[in-house]
Amino acid sequence: MEKLPAGQNAIVAVMSYSGYDIEDALILNKSSLDRGFGRCIVYKKQVVAMKRYPNQTCDKIKGPLINIDTKKPKPEHEVLDMDGIVGVGAIVENKQILVNKYTPSSTTMTLAEQQSFAASTGGSVNVFAEPEDKETPLVYRNPVPACIEKVMLTSNHEDMFIVKLLTRQTRRPEIGDKFSSRHGQKGVCGLIVQQEDMPFNDLGMCPDIIMNPHGYPSRMTIGKLIELLGGKAGVLEGKFHYGTAFGGDKIVDLSKVLIDKGFNYLGKDILTSGLTGEPLQSYIFFGPIFYQKLKHMVQDKMHARARGPRSALTRQPTEGRSKDGGLRLGEMERDCLIGYGASMLILERLMISSDQFQVDVCNQCGLFGYNGW
Repeated sequence: MEKLPAGQNAIVAVMSYSGYDIEDALILNKSSLDRGFGRCIVYKKQVVAMKRYPNQTCDKIKGPLINIDTKKPKPEHEVLDMDGIVGVGAIVENKQILVNKYTPSSTTMTLAEQQSFAASTGGSVNVFAEPEDKETPLVYRNPVPACIEKVMLTSNHEDMFIVKLLTRQTRRPEIGDKFSSRHGQKGVCGLIVQQEDMPFNDLGMCPDIIMNPHGYPSRMTIGKLIELLGGKAGVLEGKFHYGTAFGGDKIVDLSKVLIDKGFNYLGKDILTSGLTGEPLQSYIFFGPIFYQKLKHMVQDKMHARARGPRSALTRQPTEGRSKDGGLRLGEMERDCLIGYGASMLILERLMISSDQFQVDVCNQCGLFGYNGW
């Protein structure tokens, strides 16, 4: 863990500040983020397989479509190279095409079979025209642009041609991103505050993170209290300390180091409010704790929709963020709307927004009819 750490040592103030830190939320210092705190790189792999079909056809990759008037490619094809695959180092934006793949329109019937089928049904097939291929491109879907790190052309055990892409994003922490200390005290960022509004101690030191003290009693993460004390003593002394609740350094010894260095023996400091300039009413537990950034980031999870795709079978909205699915309004949300008195909103959400459908009903027999009959 010391050779490959997954986080950074943050100066943490354990206090309630502004109300944006309730329910385990954290307050982050904006200047710390500007200096590089909590920065991470996200890699995502995407794979495109070029399949072969029973009628001897196969998927194709075609070059970008060029606009005849402007002599430039379509906006979604701008990042493609002439081979129809995005180039290494390109910056791709939302809804741009990464691999311009096409699938044959018929994957089971050969051209001769299509002609005989068309003749039997009274239609016709142009022998000389190639059948139209369907567009099945790989599209980049993310509101924030990414960089193409690697492009690999390879094949698998079935001799299927495969294109593998690796995209890279450098992300800085934002509201909603998840962090955790080594003792599993996890929480999302609730507010990012300018450094001048943060409290500071008599050395002029501002915390990187403000954590709510209510997280300690219920979780019983005693080790985290010792970690802060041991971390503070270790920084002042230039040594490693053992900071868990299962033995190792005694609190008395750590307190002695703090006293020798001119600090409070409990690891507490007098802080001055950055908002009023007055000293805070109580001593604040203040020191270094190792914090890790978790992979749960708001950019990967945020989702909203108005009207969108529906399932063919039930006519209800599709499920899940990847399919641009609907947002569920459950019993508890319904209770809130009842309490608010918004009855027409309840009607709209429960009746109209989800699986509303109009049919014609026969006046005589009451069965479903059809308007054209």
